[in-house]
Amino acid sequence: MFNHLKLLHMEVITITSEAFQKITERLENMEKYFKHFAMKQPLSEQCLDVEEVCQFLKISKRTLQKYRMKGMITYSQAEGKIYIFASDLEEFIRNHTRKAFAKPQKQL
Repeated sequence: MFNHLKLLHMEVITITSEAFQKITERLENMEKYFKHFAMKQPLSEQCLDVEEVCQFLKISKRTLQKYRMKGMITYSQAEGKIYIFASDLEEFIRNHTRKAFAKPQKQL
């Protein structure tokens, strides 16, 4: 009757509160380091994945794929994953910016 159910085996590891505190401190230090490193890196050198680009541009993954296939936006691909440098995203936005025009003023 229960042959079709997979049983999961979970091992519980117990550590002292002192060891847990040391692990927590190390994780917090790592988080601070990576946040500091990310802040020092210029935006143009940051590499964004598809989800980040779609969220930034407020477009769907399919729309981004169309832009890539039409050659409208430069991208890199590593092990099947798509990446776009922030500098290429900035260039895409600059190339697709329309200048605003002023409405003619009414003459009295």
